[in-house]
Amino acid sequence: MQTNLADFIKGTAHGREADAILRACVHCGFCTATCPTYQLLGDELDGPRGRIYLIKQVLEGTAPSAKTQLHLDRCLTCRACETTCPSGVRYGRLVDIGRQVVEEQVRRPLTQRLQRAALRAVVPYPRRFATLLGLGQSVRGLLPPALRTKVPPRARANPWPTARHPRKMLILDGCAQPAALPNTNAAAARVLDRLGVTLLRATGAGCCGALSHHLSEEGEALQFVRANIDAWWPHIEAGAEAIVMTASGCGVMVRDYGKLLADDPRYAEKAARVAALTHDLSEVLAGENTSDLAFRVARTKVAFHSPCTLQHGQQLRGVIETLLQQAGYVLTPVADAHLCCGSAGTYSILQPSLSQQLLNNKLQALSAGDPEFIATANVGCQMHLQTRAGVPVRHWIELLDEALG
Repeated sequence: MQTNLADFIKGTAHGREADAILRACVHCGFCTATCPTYQLLGDELDGPRGRIYLIKQVLEGTAPSAKTQLHLDRCLTCRACETTCPSGVRYGRLVDIGRQVVEEQVRRPLTQRLQRAALRAVVPYPRRFATLLGLGQSVRGLLPPALRTKVPPRARANPWPTARHPRKMLILDGCAQPAALPNTNAAAARVLDRLGVTLLRATGAGCCGALSHHLSEEGEALQFVRANIDAWWPHIEAGAEAIVMTASGCGVMVRDYGKLLADDPRYAEKAARVAALTHDLSEVLAGENTSDLAFRVARTKVAFHSPCTLQHGQQLRGVIETLLQQAGYVLTPVADAHLCCGSAGTYSILQPSLSQQLLNNKLQALSAGDPEFIATANVGCQMHLQTRAGVPVRHWIELLDEALG
């Protein structure tokens, strides 16, 4: 694709990056076939190719409008298009840059600004999120059914193991997961404990920065990034083998730390090291000798939902499915498994109509094989799916933990 970037961005780091991405696109349109919003809306501007044209126009000097912003807002950043693209176009990074530029040039309506500010003020801060969630849970039984489904019931974490092993790995608690789904990381700690690995939570580590990043608040996102690096660094220097992610959405963000801070002289080297050490929990378990683990499962049927951040963002496919099958679970077939469930971070809140359509389609596909459980690998997907699922929705590591008794 030919480009002629405007002076305001030409020669900048973002300009050079966007120019390289745009030039890689050959207009083939393969991406539209796997784009969830294009499938729903049938509008070229609500598919990757159309959005690429919109971003190109803006970067070449065309003034964006509220309509430009709407088409970019409707993108889930699921990155299914990247999996499909034969040219390796890094669409996810391009849409981040495009949104940032449009955000600076198009003033949002007051209601949108307040909504986005409220999300940024609450969700990335574990104590604030836990307080508000607790209030909602305390009156959950009194809420109308439509609102009640959006407030998850109280969840309890089983105990963390007390043994201390020579091998140590770090884990990110994150922001929403400790309050909403506290047993996820505890289950990971118990499974790794059986493999002789101690899982550590670093004081000071919190939100991965993804929420702010995808809401075009880059400076705020980088504050979270640097805080996590500072919290993890003493443990890395002490020999921590890996930084384990149980939320694939956080994983795809932390794996980009090196790129996000590549021009920061104080943090570039540390960020690259953190990114290299970051692994999804499934990768960690797949690399361990699990043959001695005594799984006890009576052929329970499970439908696995692979989050977009896992299969498209991190390009991890089939790893969790293999681990579940090795533990004795029977996986039911899921049609169109590459499509998004509609959670996509804050998307389910900011684009509720499209999100609910995607959720309906996803639950139909997941339920087709009559599973006893739905399993997934990301806190956002799990909370979104369980609002309307007819069977329990669990993190896959909980199922492995239970299979070990």
